[in-house]
Amino acid sequence: MKRTISTDDAPAAVGAYSQATTNGSLLFTAGQLPLTTDGELLDDESVATQTEQSLDNVMAILDEEGADASDILKVTIFLDDIDDFDEMNETYGTYFDAEPPARSAVEVGNVPKGAALEIEAIADVE
Repeated sequence: MKRTISTDDAPAAVGAYSQATTNGSLLFTAGQLPLTTDGELLDDESVATQTEQSLDNVMAILDEEGADASDILKVTIFLDDIDDFDEMNETYGTYFDAEPPARSAVEVGNVPKGAALEIEAIADVE
């Protein structure tokens, strides 16, 4: 049975979506922009800082369900500019141990709100 997940430790959903949903086995996060919990968009910050904030948001959502980075099965990263891949990847790598999740990173036409990237994840919460 589907259940929605919400935490005050990540930015509130600002539309017709949930921060995450789960069926009790898998957890799917919505795409996380580099937004603080106060709603401040870090779009003027470096790609490294934006990556860190987006991943912190993902981790806060996982924590709400008692999960962490080791439970992530798949991450998708949407980049405004694929040339930012190396900077993103350096920060991204600090969030995962020797067995990182599968990942896709793609350049898209635009990321919402003018951010450099958006990150979503699928985790095992069983």
